[in-house]
Amino acid sequence: MFSSTQFRSTLVALVAMAVVSFLATPVVHADDRTPEDAAPGAVVDVSPLPRDSWLDGTERAHLLTYRTTGPTGEPALSTGAVFVPPGTPPPGGWPVVSWAHGTVGIADHCAPTRTGLIGGSYVTHWLSQGYALVATDYVGLGTPGVHPYLDGASEAHAVIDMVRAARGVEPDLSARWAVIGQSQGGHAALSTAAIATEYAPELDYRGAVATGAPSNIENLAFLGGPNFPELPLEGSTVFIAYMLAGLRASRPSVDIDSYLSAQGREALRIAEQYCYQDAAEQLAGVTIGDLLSKSLNDPVFLDAARSALRVPDSGYDRPLFIGHGLVDVMVPVPFTFALVTQLRANGEHFEFRTYPTGHLQTMPASLPDTTPFVARILTR
Repeated sequence: MFSSTQFRSTLVALVAMAVVSFLATPVVHADDRTPEDAAPGAVVDVSPLPRDSWLDGTERAHLLTYRTTGPTGEPALSTGAVFVPPGTPPPGGWPVVSWAHGTVGIADHCAPTRTGLIGGSYVTHWLSQGYALVATDYVGLGTPGVHPYLDGASEAHAVIDMVRAARGVEPDLSARWAVIGQSQGGHAALSTAAIATEYAPELDYRGAVATGAPSNIENLAFLGGPNFPELPLEGSTVFIAYMLAGLRASRPSVDIDSYLSAQGREALRIAEQYCYQDAAEQLAGVTIGDLLSKSLNDPVFLDAARSALRVPDSGYDRPLFIGHGLVDVMVPVPFTFALVTQLRANGEHFEFRTYPTGHLQTMPASLPDTTPFVARILTR
């Protein structure tokens, strides 16, 4: 077990290495090209969302399957839900919040529209503010292929194209929209914010809220190997297993299995079949080092990891809010400190707040700041 002193020392050392590597890493932009016949945002199927999946205060809700763009620019499908608030829409239609969910797993049955767990009180809060809420499942969660976990380009495309798709079935939705995401969804929100105006110029993108967002993971990848130390963090082995499974599916030219131990290959099998809580139980006691048979400090692997995982450090042309819990043991705040440092060095303008909370608790803790922030960007 780690003492509190060892915990702090480990995080400081990891972040120091992350910052050094981060500053030396070239910018990788999401590939937002897609064939014209793929029609990103085109609705493939629409049906009523089951009532037991409705958010409180919903007047109408739909389940959509729509076209989007996959992790390396290929056409892909995603599913998602649309929630319309009650009452008469304001002039121009209901402003839209595109919700980016946190880690649920990478198996199809883990998709929020499959489980019905699309959001709790935090997500309902945004509907209650007079916004229509749209919620993507992401590519590969309920649609063909393995979900490319933490692949920024894929996440961003799904979030943006969910807005396009929702407006195709709900004429009362405005072109004004913002993205809000927590955890994996915070990563998605940041990735979305960097490309939204370019990828969907016909929409009126207004800004982003990202809380508990993982970043700089790719800058620590070179440390990965059989001797990687056990981390005093929650869920890290499951998250890395999801990431490796996603890379294996989305970057087939990289022989991910060659980096895995026998235990690692079994862990990825579990990752591809079980949602987060069940996967965490099955992988209890397994460390990141246990997953690996050799070092990840290989240019082929590192290039793939950077292209998928990297959070953009420039290109934010609309208001951005970043929030993080100071006692988050899933996504430690020092990684966000490193991201914020680089954003400031690049001249980016944003709001950054920390809270005396853990990972999930940052969502409600941030509402006194994020509620007026979103109101300013969506209703002015």
